[in-house]
Amino acid sequence: MSRDARWKALLELLVERGRLEVEEAAAELGVSPATIRRDFDRLAEQQMLVRTRGGAVVHGVSYELPLRYKTARRASEKQRIAKAVADLVAPGEAVGLTGGTTTTEVARALAVRGDLTSASPALTVVTNALNIAGELVVRPQFKIVVTGGVARPQSYELVGPLADGVLGQITLDLAVLGVVAFDVAHGAAAHDEAEAAINRLLCERAQRVVVAADSSKLGRRAFARICAAEAVDTLVTDTAVGQDMVRRLEEAGVRVVAV
Repeated sequence: MSRDARWKALLELLVERGRLEVEEAAAELGVSPATIRRDFDRLAEQQMLVRTRGGAVVHGVSYELPLRYKTARRASEKQRIAKAVADLVAPGEAVGLTGGTTTTEVARALAVRGDLTSASPALTVVTNALNIAGELVVRPQFKIVVTGGVARPQSYELVGPLADGVLGQITLDLAVLGVVAFDVAHGAAAHDEAEAAINRLLCERAQRVVVAADSSKLGRRAFARICAAEAVDTLVTDTAVGQDMVRRLEEAGVRVVAV
């Protein structure tokens, strides 16, 4: 197992359990306790966990993994969701994409759509995510608009008041939200209030709002609200979504697409 794969596995275990002991982690990953101790020390130096005697705990109450360590989690579900979301986009539309692993997959699905290979532009993409802009800017048929702002290393998203000037002057056909939580009562939410504020502005500038979220995000709430459930037109999720959740969302006016 490579170091990066080992670090990703350690961080995912830590998020799941809240605390990890060296011996426990070594047994889980099939490596020596000395290797785990070195890994914990290096990750602590990067402020991605807090070292304790004999182990580690998550860093802070609202701990979230940097995007590069999330990409392999529920990958097949996210790719199916992304293709279904991309199919909702019509050629020539203006689309807003927030940051996140699922929205990154949406960008990739749009990039390979055969009917979006020509025209000028075939699609206008407005995003506050540096990684999404970087992937799509090499597609000359796409017009890429970046919001501006201060970059968050966890998600590669630009946040802050510098984005307001751009978002206040545009209109979107569709906004695609990546969220950490989506619930009928609490709406769509993010861990970080600055990210939530930018995502909210994207929603307000769009005619249609789509939440792209795997079923593990549903029925949960998070610190910073983006918008109410009633503001969302469509949820695209995976087939593990519960029927009771589907029923409650549809009663709130949300169309649910499970793929």
